Amino acid sequence: MQDDHRKGAQQPNELAGLFNARANAGDAEGLVALYEPTAIVAAGRVVATGHEEIRRFYTDLLAKKSDFPMAEELEPIVNGDLALTFARLPNGNLSVELARKQGDGSWRWAIDQLKIKPQG
Repeated sequence: MQDDHRKGAQQPNELAGLFNARANAGDAEGLVALYEPTAIVAAGRVVATGHEEIRRFYTDLLAKKSDFPMAEELEPIVNGDLALTFARLPNGNLSVELARKQGDGSWRWAIDQLKIKPQG
């Protein structure tokens, strides 16, 4: 049986909640499990590609920040096995991700673009 911290989301709109719970628990491995093995995480630019770099990125981030407030989840756009997920962060920035349905039916992020400042 798979550990909960490695379990993927059953729907794309569950990813943000899992991210928040795992980040606030300081669970870097649980965060890595939300991503495909070759996923890209970007914060204005690519900062991590693949599980090893994503693990390092989140380990460093979790060591610096202890509180991750829940973002307002916006309705995902789903097209077959792909989904575009969105969340409005408490500071007004947006997080936009591309999720893909996995062979086991779970959803994992393939691309994660953090903190996009809305224009206007």
